[in-house]
Parts: sequence; C-alpha cells; structure tokens
Amino acid sequence: MTQSSNPYDEAIVKEHLRNKLALLPDLPGCYLMKNNEDVIIYVGKAKILKNRVRSYFNGSHNGKTQKLVSEITDFEFIITGSNMEALILECNLIKLHNPRYNVLLKDDKTFPYIKITHEAHPRLEVTRKVYKDKAKYFGPYPNAYAAQQTKKLLDRLYPLRKCHKLPDKVCLYYHMGQCIAPCEFEIDQSKYDEMTAEITRFLNGGEDSVRLELERKMGEAAEKLEFERAKEYRDQMVAIDAIMEKQKITMNDALDRDIFGYAVDKGWMSVQILYMRKGKLIERHGTSFPYYGEEYDDFMSFVTQYYSENPALPRQILLPQPVEGSSMVAEEITSWLNEWLKVKILIPQRGQKSEIVSMAVQNAQNVLDEKFKLIERDEERSIIASRNLGHALGMEHLHRIEAFDNSNIQGTNPVSAMVVFRDGKPDRREYRKYNVKTIDGSDDYGTMREVIRRRYERALKEGTELPDLIVVDGGKGQISAAIEVLQDELSLFIPVCGLVKDDKHRTAELMSGDPAQLIPLGRDSQEFYLLQRIQDEVHRFAISFHRQQRAKSMVESKLDSIPGIGEKRRKQLLKHFGSLKKIKEAQVEDFKPLSIGEKLATTILTALQEDTQD
Repeated sequence: MTQSSNPYDEAIVKEHLRNKLALLPDLPGCYLMKNNEDVIIYVGKAKILKNRVRSYFNGSHNGKTQKLVSEITDFEFIITGSNMEALILECNLIKLHNPRYNVLLKDDKTFPYIKITHEAHPRLEVTRKVYKDKAKYFGPYPNAYAAQQTKKLLDRLYPLRKCHKLPDKVCLYYHMGQCIAPCEFEIDQSKYDEMTAEITRFLNGGEDSVRLELERKMGEAAEKLEFERAKEYRDQMVAIDAIMEKQKITMNDALDRDIFGYAVDKGWMSVQILYMRKGKLIERHGTSFPYYGEEYDDFMSFVTQYYSENPALPRQILLPQPVEGSSMVAEEITSWLNEWLKVKILIPQRGQKSEIVSMAVQNAQNVLDEKFKLIERDEERSIIASRNLGHALGMEHLHRIEAFDNSNIQGTNPVSAMVVFRDGKPDRREYRKYNVKTIDGSDDYGTMREVIRRRYERALKEGTELPDLIVVDGGKGQISAAIEVLQDELSLFIPVCGLVKDDKHRTAELMSGDPAQLIPLGRDSQEFYLLQRIQDEVHRFAISFHRQQRAKSMVESKLDSIPGIGEKRRKQLLKHFGSLKKIKEAQVEDFKPLSIGEKLATTILTALQEDTQD
C-alpha cells in the first residue's frame, strides 16, 4: 500500500485513508493522489467520487493500477457541478501539477501554422504561435514538414518577399523569380492584395482554381513558343498535385473537420487525429502513452487537453462511441463540448462519418501493433525486461523461462503446451506439446500436476537444461499444484509464478511464491509486457495444438464409424491420402493400393458423402 517499511507507519496510513474514504461524497469531481512525500502523483475525475476513489483501496487490483496504488499515502478531492466540469478541471490540474502517472500530451508540441504577416511588404512564414497581430493564420498543420512543404510551393507560386529585413540590393530569390524585390522596386499595394488573396484562397481549399489558372498560362506560353516559361508552369502544377493530392476520403460539404480514433492494448493507448480540410482528408497526427484509468475517460481527457493546447478549431469534431462501462454517454459529451468549444461535436453511429471514425480507430490500432512488434524485435529491451523481471522476483539471474497453458473444451481432448523464452525472446525449437493422459474432464490442477511431472521427470532423466523460472497460467491453485510436484516428488526448487487474468481475459497480475503473493509491476514496464507476450504465446500455442487434436479426433471418429474400418486400416487411409477431404474426393480405384476392394471402397465413400450432406 505504501513505500514505508515500518508496519506501524503503514497502519497509520491505512487508518488515515480509511477515515477519509468514509467522508467521500456521492458527487462528481476530481481526486488528487499523493505519495509519502506529499507529491501529487495522479489526478483523476469521477462521476461519483465515493465509488471511484474507494475502488482503488478495496479488493485486488490489476496491473494498470497496482504500482500506482502502492505509492498512495493520501488524497484530496474537489467537488464539481457535473461530470463534464470535472473533465475540464482534471485538464487544468494535470497542467498545474504535471503528475508522473498522467502522461497525456506531455511530449506533444503545439502545431505549426502558415502565416501571412500584416506588414507593408507581407511575407509567408511557418510559426507555432498565434498572436492577435492582424496577420492571417492557416492551420494547424499536422507536422512541420507538411507546413514547410506547402510554404515552399507557395513561395514558387507567389513572389512575396523572403527577407525579414529589406536588404540594400536584390537577392538570389529575385533572380529565381520568387521575390518581387520591394528592396529595389516600388510595389503597388494592389499587387500585394492580389497575391495574398490568391494565397488565402489556395490555403482555404481553392487549389483547383489555382491549378486551372496555371494550366491556362502554360497553354498561352506554349502558343507563344515560350517553352521554358511553359515548363515552369507545368512544374508548378505537378508540385500542387504532389502537395494537395486528393485522398480516398472526401466529403461534398467542404467542411474542416478533426476526426478522432483511439485503441488500447497492453496498458497503452494510441490516439489518432485525421485532419479533413475543405472536405479532403489531408493528414494525420498520432500519439501513444500508458494509461491508468478507464479507457474512454482517459481518451476524453486527451481530447480536452488537446484543444486547451491548440485553440484553432475546425468546424466539426468527430469522436468514437463511448465504450460500455464509461462514466460518459454520447449525448452528455456532445452537449457539453458543443457549449465549451462552440464547435459542432458529432459521435456518428452510421454512414460515411462513422466510416471515417473507424478509419481513425484502425490507424490507432496499427500504431500500437507496430509499436509492440518493434519492441519484440529489440534484443536489448528483451534482455533488460528479463533481467528486471528476475529482480522483481528476487532472483539473481533469469535467462530461461518455461511457461505452461492447458486447453480443453468442456473437458474434451485436454492438452497442454509449453513455450520457452530465453533472455526475453521466444526459443521455438524448445516448445513442447502434451496430450493429457491421466485426467478426464476439465481438471486444471490435475492437468498441471501431470504435465509438470512429465516435463521435469524427463528433464532429470535426460540431463537437459532446467529453467530459471516456471510460469503457469493461473493463480494460487495452479502455482500450488506445480510446486507440490516439483518439490515433493522431484526435489526441484525452481521458482514458480502465475499470470492472473482480468475479466477481459488480459494479463492483469503476477503472483509468485508459496504461499503465492502479488508482485507489483508497472503496467507500462517492459517486464510486464514480457509477461503478456509469454502468456499470449503459450495460449496461442496451446489453442493451436488443441484445435489440431480436436480435428484429428473428429476425423478418426468418422472413419471408425464405418463398418469394416478398424484402427489399423484408419491409419493406413490417413497416411495414404493425407486427410479426410482427400479420401472423400477419391475414386474407387484409388483404394486398390491399400488392398481395399470395390465393395468396401464404395461403402467408405458413401458414408463420408452422406456425412457431408448431413
């Protein structure tokens, strides 16, 4: 519960927290969690403060809150008038206190804009700050590269001055045709007005009309045999096509929209924002971070912080549907955000807008998938994760991990599987499969005893390498079953830990020891992710083997039911043809190499074809 090693101090902290929990109201608000140095380490919001804050201290916790709760020694709360008021207060408190467990938007910068300066001789520039200086701002752009490339194109199309301070003589830009040289020539204001109007139209989505004008000028130049000039216009058109290429998604209403999607996996959240400008999907921006609260609530916290940091707003914002169990409902979200941002907020359920939100969600999921695949390939991270896991379990070294998982469907075809991870990486040559022989039905503890016994009796007999750690799928019961066989029957004292899943069948807690106790690991730690990979891999391997055995069992039972087919002939048929499907497709004469006559062959084919029709 606390970082203190003094049991008396821990008792005082527990009593203090118990007394404060009793005073929590049935009202919305924000709560601020503190550690033993009185530092705010986490800020959250709640629709009902009493229920949410008490949930941290009652019962067991999954991995995403275990480390946080272990550091909490005190808390404060602030009552608000509504759940949505709590959301904006949470945003402000996170900015003020910068708690270590609230990492949303910590690494994000403000977004770039293209600016037409309000000067006698206007310039184009890329900036991340918006001032009330009568200049014209366009954006925000998803990244600096997009803004710089667009400015580069506009510099070629419209020769505004480039220098911050007018030089004494013309520069290279003038000779390149990208500056009208106000340092040398007197420029009429109408010329500037014409160019700034064209730039404004272009940045507001009118690139098609600009392209048509360039096409007209190219034609005129070609007719006059001014081929160099015509080539310049053509190159400018190509540049427009490259920068403003139309995307697959367009909408006829030509509105500016921000479309949000998010995905969660292994304690991380990825948020993707698709930018639609003038009805065209032009870019995306994304970020990912570990999250510690409820997924949709933390997603909405991100949205709130995003618009508090980036005040330039589109005409519409599209959000995904709230997930089941969220403290927010769609009507409440749209109503409150409409009022706060003065922008139309939509949570579409069907149609093209819903499809675009789904596209943002898919992008977010792809980011997480890529993230974890890259981590898997990172040898150094895997080794460090394995070493840190060993330290968390009190082990001096941890190189080889063997993990077990059992699989059956209503007790049928029970199997077990073992995978091996060496220095945090799977060693697939060492994987093993087990058909359970002594257990009938779905006896998980009995299955665990049999498989552990068979695996390590053979390892002792053959003198093969033993693991530094054994991981079982389950909690105290599975750990006790494994330790009972290892210590009492085989005199092996190998550490055993169990992976406990939450109600959504995801790795939530690590248990170890005899008696088994929870081992706190950070949800965003590499060692926790290593355990999830191990559990996912052994479960995949066990399920795959179980499906093979079940399919084989079904084939065998179909052949066994045919008169004249015994075990020996069944094996001959499967070995010769390779599969039940191939047997069904065979002709009567195909059975002759197996010394099966026409009558029995016809019986076999008829029985299998009738089975297919049924």
